[in-house]
Amino acid sequence: MATKIRLQRHGKKNRPFYYIVVADARAPRDGKFIERLGSYNPNTNPATVELNFDKAVQWVANGAQPTDTTRTLLSHKGVMYKHHLNGGIAKGALTQEQADEKFAAWLQSKEGKTQSHKAGLLTAKQEAKNAALIEETKKKEAMAAAIIVKNTPAVEEVADEVTETEAVSETTENATETAV
Repeated sequence: MATKIRLQRHGKKNRPFYYIVVADARAPRDGKFIERLGSYNPNTNPATVELNFDKAVQWVANGAQPTDTTRTLLSHKGVMYKHHLNGGIAKGALTQEQADEKFAAWLQSKEGKTQSHKAGLLTAKQEAKNAALIEETKKKEAMAAAIIVKNTPAVEEVADEVTETEAVSETTENATETAV
């Protein structure tokens, strides 16, 4: 029986969630499966992959063929690299200790990259939040200035009316003085 390691879709419309399963190659995508190895959630940033590492290595060693997307996920978690190192041990090119050291070094570098990526996402989110706050402050100041400008002509009109009243009163005073 040909087995495949593939994704089984779950979740709502436009919100996919996948199980990583081992299934017969002839079974439908969301149908019967042999064993569930983990889950994959592409909705989070970065995507979340939970995997039973030992079972996945065992299935790959037994000949289960991962699909393209699943192969990428397994490579990301180190299953394919571990399988590669186990092949080197079987051929006698490496000892178990050497393979474990190489895998530990790879895993540590991969974890460092993941942490730096998460930190970069966090700082980018914070910078976007700060930029939005600055833009909001600028808009608020512009609106306040517009309100002040809108209310200022009313005061000038009153001042103009007072000036006109004074001009009219001076004209009447001048007219009365010339008439006397």
